[in-house]
Amino acid sequence: MKTKDTEEVGLASNGRKVLVLGGTGAMGVYLVPELASRGYEVCVVSLDDPVFDSPRISHVKADATDVEVLNKLLKGTFDAIVDFLMYPGDAFMARHALLLDSTSHYVFLSTYRVYDGVETPIRETSPRLLDSSRDAAFLATDDYALFKARGEDVLRNSKYDNWTIVRPAITYSKRRFQLVTLEAPVVVARALKGLPVVLPEAALSVQATMSWAGDLARMFAGILLNPEALCEAFTFATAEHRTWGEIADYYRDIIGLDYVSVPTEEYVRILGGSPGIRYQLAYDRLFDRVIDNAKMLRVAGLKQADFMPLRSGLERELTALPKDAAWPDASAVWERMDAYLKV
Repeated sequence: MKTKDTEEVGLASNGRKVLVLGGTGAMGVYLVPELASRGYEVCVVSLDDPVFDSPRISHVKADATDVEVLNKLLKGTFDAIVDFLMYPGDAFMARHALLLDSTSHYVFLSTYRVYDGVETPIRETSPRLLDSSRDAAFLATDDYALFKARGEDVLRNSKYDNWTIVRPAITYSKRRFQLVTLEAPVVVARALKGLPVVLPEAALSVQATMSWAGDLARMFAGILLNPEALCEAFTFATAEHRTWGEIADYYRDIIGLDYVSVPTEEYVRILGGSPGIRYQLAYDRLFDRVIDNAKMLRVAGLKQADFMPLRSGLERELTALPKDAAWPDASAVWERMDAYLKV
């Protein structure tokens, strides 16, 4: 892996060049090597210090949300930009023209959380919460599902025709694991210490979709610089779905997770009681999330049979965790959980 100053990015390459903004997260750690394996020259921008073993991958340590940094980065010539950055408020409106003017194909990361819970299975034409919700308090927020939908609208209402919107479902990866709204620093770290977690009883029978990041990497690669993907939205997900109770059982079988079901309000309190937790639960995790991924399969040239089964994928990733894995601090949630469970 090479590391470059922002002013040198993209100046010398024999292949098609892709800029991946924020490309070291759950999806990026699989996407970047996938693109390199297909012959792309990939420049990754992030604030950490990743290790890649391909000479086709270079890294810029920088904050690409900074407009001055972004302007320097975009002095390079990139055939495509894959953008994993967060743009709350009006940040995307202020930057979208710069991004779209700088490439042949701009890929905007949205989320499957934009969909409301009315239609099952979910298709790209399914209603979005931003358009259908009557919850005025929710609509007044900058919730993740809403600012992603607003970013989609910026693209659709723009003069540009070189964009694609992707809406991933919950994605698990090397150190990213979820169970209802619990993240790895709670659900995995506690399981590995033999400690139980709490789960909302109402979620256990709800259908959920979780996709392996390695499969999403192939979805991205299949639509990148693909004319059929331009000015389109795609739900990036497996069609496999399981109840949260079944998924909890997978964690139990693989890493010994024990859980206690609790009322929804008690669960929200234990997790801190923030509006964000409430909205994520009420407007996503308590919706049946069953995906019709036919559009993505057709355009990306994939088959559902190509994808990793959920249990196999979780086992692959969880058993590969280092024994001394360090996790972000979740001590406040642990303390409330322990107090409730009297651990």
